Amino acid sequence: MQDTRPTPRSDPAPLLVAHRGWPARYPENTRVGLEAALVAGACMIEFDVQLSADEVAFVIHDDTLTRTAGIDRSVLETPASELRALQVGMPAEFGAAFAGTPLPALTDIVDLLANWPERTAFVELKRASLRRFGHRTVIESVMPVLAPVLDQCVLISFDAQVLAPARTAGARRIGWALEQYTPSMFDEARRIAPEFLFCNRKRLPAAPAPLPEGDWEWVVYETSDPREALALGARGVACIET
Repeated sequence: MQDTRPTPRSDPAPLLVAHRGWPARYPENTRVGLEAALVAGACMIEFDVQLSADEVAFVIHDDTLTRTAGIDRSVLETPASELRALQVGMPAEFGAAFAGTPLPALTDIVDLLANWPERTAFVELKRASLRRFGHRTVIESVMPVLAPVLDQCVLISFDAQVLAPARTAGARRIGWALEQYTPSMFDEARRIAPEFLFCNRKRLPAAPAPLPEGDWEWVVYETSDPREALALGARGVACIET
């Protein structure tokens, strides 16, 4: 069986993860934003997945369209045919600069990733869809779509209960996003055995307190401060969402 554990790194400089693409310059979770991050040199990207009413996977963080499309409507209650026709240029933030930017289906981003075979994608299964449709349905909707680029992907979630089924369904690597920084959470992490453990930087203990060790790589979100990123790398953080 192929070893998919992260390779230990001696370089304290953490790898950068483009969180939802390049949202400072492009609408988040869009193909144009994710591609721009890859072109700029990001070796890792992160994006979010929600399901449509008819259980088609789309790349969007929120379970509503209010913030990205300016429409007061639920993603989870809208069929894929209608979602594909929507524009998610985030007009409240970017005005008309990205008018016409489509809401990407997961298939669109898989096509993009196929052109960047050496890059890694963290694919977050959002809790709203997991609650609405159930773990099995979300996994069955996502995994076949990811199949062409599965070796590049890490399935992640705040919902620990979906990770083992995702692994059973074929996920090569998984990541757990922590809600809290407590001993019980790390006991659970050791049981789940994710390749990556995600944590908000604000939940970390103050330096120089060591981070709990385990058979995982730390991913901390998010900062755009190079000095803070290097300081986190020196504490053992492998990846920084930025």
